[in-house]
Amino acid sequence: MNRYLAPHVASMPPSGIRKFFDLVATMKDVISLGVGEPDFVTPWTVRESGIFSLEQGQTMYTSNAGLFELRDELAHHLSITLGLSYNPLDEILITAGASEAVDLVMRAVLSPGDVVLVPNPSYVSYGPCATLSGATVHYIPTHAKEDFRLRVEDLTQAYTPKAKLLVLSYPNNPTGAIMSREDLLPIADFVAKHDLLVLADDIYSDLTYDGTHVSFASLPGMHDRTLFVSGFSKSYAMTGWRIGYVAGHKDLIAGLTKIHQYTMLCAPIMGQFAALEALRSASEARDEMVAAYDRRRRLMVHGFRQMGLECFEPLGAFYVFPDISKTNLTSEEFAEQLLKEELVAVVPGTAFGPSGEGHIRCSYAYSTEQLQEALKRIARFVQPRIS
Repeated sequence: MNRYLAPHVASMPPSGIRKFFDLVATMKDVISLGVGEPDFVTPWTVRESGIFSLEQGQTMYTSNAGLFELRDELAHHLSITLGLSYNPLDEILITAGASEAVDLVMRAVLSPGDVVLVPNPSYVSYGPCATLSGATVHYIPTHAKEDFRLRVEDLTQAYTPKAKLLVLSYPNNPTGAIMSREDLLPIADFVAKHDLLVLADDIYSDLTYDGTHVSFASLPGMHDRTLFVSGFSKSYAMTGWRIGYVAGHKDLIAGLTKIHQYTMLCAPIMGQFAALEALRSASEARDEMVAAYDRRRRLMVHGFRQMGLECFEPLGAFYVFPDISKTNLTSEEFAEQLLKEELVAVVPGTAFGPSGEGHIRCSYAYSTEQLQEALKRIARFVQPRIS
């Protein structure tokens, strides 16, 4: 039946993350470090709000843009935390997770022939979403020696006059890299000079361990050029609630909303009520989760370095991206053999683009006990290969 599939869909590889996740589901006693999902339960006050909304019979559609109460609270939240000013009436759209927001941005602004600039390694969805929109992706390599930050020199080399959209995702998945205001200012100058739009995926903005997150939209002249994407999945352990959002200039948000209203219609109403409660009452629970991730982060970096592998110290998100090139295995070989021999699942770096070769991604959104046992097994696997 493949002949019925559109060629660009038939040729698209499946997610490298899900490939290993599905394989793990068929095996026993596997420790999986593969999926970026908090191991915490959604804070009780948030769950209670969702339950109460159901008890009150709140099971209908909301407006396409989402509950105004939630958009209003988000506008206030973004103002006090990131210095961003958005009108809740027409500059914020509630989506079914941040992933839908990314897809909407791509489909709303890209046309066949356009080029999307994507720093790499990067989250697995950016390239496929751009391809589904008819655009071409130019990946921009980033490297551990530059702390996986996007440099304007590399951006200049990847640029083409057909470029229309730059994707920025910091804190970064899979590397955990961040970018400071000083790092971002030259990028902002480049964006203005070449009349680009920016998709700023800030889903991990609350998960930073060194300094304060700087939103690209807060830089001079970048507010109207930036479509700010975020959500509740990572910060509040709400992955299954599927609530994200995108904020930007009202004309751009209007375009995204057209697609949203014909496809998704609206995000789940009980999830929206839960997200509203998260903003109002769950900041302490969020901070406790971040503190736990910070402890696990240091455990993982120390563990990989102790076993003889170089490991960039992540300053955001909840992933480590160790260099496994000393083993003389490709990323894919390392992940497959580790799973077979030691029953530990990690994601090969190539799942995040060509610049991920020589690395693996390990999530530390798991219990300390699981992480310690996983490190023990990985060390047992690595030692004979590098000694």
